[in-house]
Amino acid sequence: MAKTDKANKADNADGRKKRTITEIRQSKTTGEKMVYMSVPDYTSAQWAEMAGVDVAVVGDSLAMIAHGHPNTIPATMDMMVLHSQAVRRGAPDTFVLGCMPYQSYHTIEVALVNATRFMQEAGSDAVKPQGGKSQAHILKALVDAGIPTASHIGLTPHTVAMFGGFKIQGRTADAAVKILEDAFAIQDAGCFMLEFEAVPGRIAQVISGQLDIPTIGIGAGVGCDGQILLCYDLLGVFTDFKPKFTKRFAQLTEVAVGGIARYVDEVKSGTFPDDDHTYSVNDEEYDKFLTLVEKRKQV
Repeated sequence: MAKTDKANKADNADGRKKRTITEIRQSKTTGEKMVYMSVPDYTSAQWAEMAGVDVAVVGDSLAMIAHGHPNTIPATMDMMVLHSQAVRRGAPDTFVLGCMPYQSYHTIEVALVNATRFMQEAGSDAVKPQGGKSQAHILKALVDAGIPTASHIGLTPHTVAMFGGFKIQGRTADAAVKILEDAFAIQDAGCFMLEFEAVPGRIAQVISGQLDIPTIGIGAGVGCDGQILLCYDLLGVFTDFKPKFTKRFAQLTEVAVGGIARYVDEVKSGTFPDDDHTYSVNDEEYDKFLTLVEKRKQV
């Protein structure tokens, strides 16, 4: 199948080719901090590629960011595939990781079907369900089927109701040991990476040091092998709430609202559009048009 001109580009903006599973795995020993960013659409994927993000993650947080739901549970496979296709087009030379939505991997058979959709329909490079020991058999089945697979532990949004809300995980020794056991189960299943969410930094660092696969943190401190944030969080686009772990690197909503307000003012005052933003017609054709209009009136 022929590639588009964009897909034929060899390198990202920073001169690197698309990251591979091998490079991601090797970051554990090379010490390179991998940068992941959750992107919901074509434009944010373009930003990610231009800025040199290593992995563009299509997270089911897009149910909240792009669709206005109160949590990630309403995300469907059709929704995720549609957004993943857009991200793939926006970032053809960036590794794309598709997050499997709620109840899309509750059995091995269902998981294989849905993970295959990410790989075939959306062009993802890997998939990421959630869970550790309880999901190890599913993770292994995906890996055994040749599907590059990662996982997500700590605060797992798909089971947030069981936690009693969005609460930090691993604050007691027993809870931290459970996360450690989940991490080893993920590694033993053959996953190439795991994500910690909302885990105390010192706990995540100790667990990460026990593993052979890289760890990515979101609200899990600097001791992880890489970091992930949501694009629309770190850019100040999504403002419904701000998690503690999110740092605002820009305030795009302020810029956007300010620009729209100026647009509103200029339209109402009649100063937009001006001649610079209006198409012209030559005088001869304009006069001919006026003559035709007058003739039509007389009919």
